[in-house]
Amino acid sequence: MTQVDFYILPDTTLEARLDFACRLAETIAGKGFRLHLHAEDEAMASDLDERLWTFRPEAYLPHALLGSEMAESVAVTIGWEQPPEPSAEAPMALLNLDPGIPEWFSRFERVAEIINQHQQVLVAKRECWQTYKQRGYPVKAHQLKG
Repeated sequence: MTQVDFYILPDTTLEARLDFACRLAETIAGKGFRLHLHAEDEAMASDLDERLWTFRPEAYLPHALLGSEMAESVAVTIGWEQPPEPSAEAPMALLNLDPGIPEWFSRFERVAEIINQHQQVLVAKRECWQTYKQRGYPVKAHQLKG
């Protein structure tokens, strides 16, 4: 069954949420997962793509937009509509940055949700928490300090 982790940030900005997403993506990929970052829309996906190039000058996290030529050859993909193809090579994780829950989330062994203190995010992710719990998925909260 898919394990769901909620990371709760003290910050209120979208920038802080996306910056943390980059750090979390590096951690998840470093644990051997194939990772898919599910963005709210194409603009957020492009923003994430750019941030993953620059979030840590001393490191590089190989990644590609889903549907691009490189998407098949990297462990980290970014998309906003369709899920990536299943992988037999490594366990798969989803970092969901969309306000809702994608229908196909249960294809992944792990799902990470990031909450910050922005009212719209709080409301949307509370609903996600309730949905996961009602469906019987194991949910864990990680309260992060500023």
